[in-house]
Amino acid sequence: MSYEARLTELGIDLPVAAAPVASYVAVVVANGMAHVSGQLPFVDGELVKGRLGEDVSVEDGAAAARACGLMILAQLKAALGSLDRVERVVKLGAFVNSTGDFTDQPKVANGASDLMAEVFGDAGKHARAAVGVPALPLGAAVEVDAIVAVRPD
Repeated sequence: MSYEARLTELGIDLPVAAAPVASYVAVVVANGMAHVSGQLPFVDGELVKGRLGEDVSVEDGAAAARACGLMILAQLKAALGSLDRVERVVKLGAFVNSTGDFTDQPKVANGASDLMAEVFGDAGKHARAAVGVPALPLGAAVEVDAIVAVRPD
């Protein structure tokens, strides 16, 4: 089954790929790899803001990470023309806006990781970093970037 068909089967509608908020591009494809810039969590058109361990629950953080994952997929589709060019999700980097004593960053990052496995199956299983940070752009709760192996046109 194609990945595009898998999205339909899962009932997933991708958001419109967001424009960069600073001096960078959303996706760079080089040497068979797509490097996706950090994506912020938009749910129903609103940026999910806040800090884990303070005013955002682990469950809401995981949902925000999933929203970042959906935006990663939207960026890949925009850059590649089709998600069927994805060969494998190689690595995700999850940055979690969190207090100094919050230690559940991996549980938050699972929101994006689980999405990749849902959509791509074994090809969605990846290496990952889940890091707590004191602040993120625009006050976002989570930011996720990706490295994805892609097939040629």
